[in-house]
Amino acid sequence: MAAAVKTNLKMKIKGGQASAAPPVGSSLGQHGVNMMDFINPFNDATKDRMGQTLTVHITIFDDRTMTWRIVGTPTDDLIRAKLGVQKGSGRPNTEKLSKKLTQKDLTEIAEAKAKDGNADDIESVKKMVAGTARSMGVEVEN
Repeated sequence: MAAAVKTNLKMKIKGGQASAAPPVGSSLGQHGVNMMDFINPFNDATKDRMGQTLTVHITIFDDRTMTWRIVGTPTDDLIRAKLGVQKGSGRPNTEKLSKKLTQKDLTEIAEAKAKDGNADDIESVKKMVAGTARSMGVEVEN
């Protein structure tokens, strides 16, 4: 019989840069799993995305084993990287950023997100990305 799920963790870790330091070491250590069983495979699997912030979902079981999957880079991080800005607007309804997302930018981000998500319709993913952009004070060109 398979072991019961003890806990589910969600962490943001830079690709190829997981280490025993927090948040990885402290989060995994408190559940009694060997953190190197996560760190080495994670770094190997993400060396092609070195430095990108990745969201990782980790499931820890009662027998101290674990499974994990990479969910990908958050949409707002992709938008900020594409525009070369540090952060979105603090008041997106009244203060817009000077840079705008083009339709080409929107399509590129949507295609990157479609790989992570459960949507296969690129137009619906583009709408989700555009919504995130609006919430950051970024306008999308028509």
